[in-house]
Amino acid sequence: MPRPHPSQVSQVAVVGAGVIGGGWAAHFLRQGLRVVAWDPAPNAEQKLRAFVEQVWPTMEKLGLAAGASPERLAFNTDLAQALREAEFVQESAPERLDLKQNLLAQIDAAAPPEIVISSSTSGYAMTAMAVKCTHHPERLVVGHPFNPPYLIPLVEVVGGEKTDEAAVDWATAFYNHFGKYGLKMKKELPGFLANRLQDAIWREALHMVAAGEASVEELDASIVQGPGLRWALMGPCLTFHLAGGEGGMAHMLDHFGPSLKEPWTRLEAPELTPELRDRMVDGCEREAAGRSIADLIRERDEFLVDLLAVLEKHWAKWGKR
Repeated sequence: MPRPHPSQVSQVAVVGAGVIGGGWAAHFLRQGLRVVAWDPAPNAEQKLRAFVEQVWPTMEKLGLAAGASPERLAFNTDLAQALREAEFVQESAPERLDLKQNLLAQIDAAAPPEIVISSSTSGYAMTAMAVKCTHHPERLVVGHPFNPPYLIPLVEVVGGEKTDEAAVDWATAFYNHFGKYGLKMKKELPGFLANRLQDAIWREALHMVAAGEASVEELDASIVQGPGLRWALMGPCLTFHLAGGEGGMAHMLDHFGPSLKEPWTRLEAPELTPELRDRMVDGCEREAAGRSIADLIRERDEFLVDLLAVLEKHWAKWGKR
């Protein structure tokens, strides 16, 4: 049976219904799709339904596709049955390689042979995860989202050594059709793209806290009140293109190139000592100022909804959506 066009997909399976899988379920429901979820954890169905109910007002504020409703969410405790009528699978199990290998092999054996299977892994290569998939490994791809998946548009899409390029193209088109920004990668890369960039900042932040050079609050403010504002539209490369003035990136590299050799950053991870751990935890508690995790998530989501509305207008001009 031929693979349906992404626009013809009406039912998806969400395998793993934790933080990421639950976010995917909310997103797909908002897009008007039927969602069948599976998760072996105790009370997984109740937790998933409670989560969807909690974030649904946010989905409504973003705007609902025709037919979008939490009532289109089903839960099945039998994995094979959950996959039987799926036209796309989003796997979001915990980040353990052996678990991913075994679960993807089960999905590969049970899912209709023509459909694409995508993993939400945040760092593993599909080549490593698909080693036990013996039925149709050519349809397995990585579809790495950013948390929360129901708000952040980016999905990094890449295949493994046995993946058919057509499956990567199909998955990218699927994500783009259903409200995401599918970024097709050129090749497998540990950590993908955005995580590697995040990790560079994260390691340097840990070094500065460990050395007593800055506090957690100061580091967060330095991004929120500075480059983070520019990156939301242009990213780090085009931002530096403007730093070169009329000469653009060429002048920027010619003028500042020698400073790249300056030992400003320490990209090797620092030792996570008990003292560093405590400083990071204490700094975050101070910055949270008594707000619970649930409070912070609600504030983050409200902010992102408002920010996305502004960015959509400008992204359209730049062809970024």
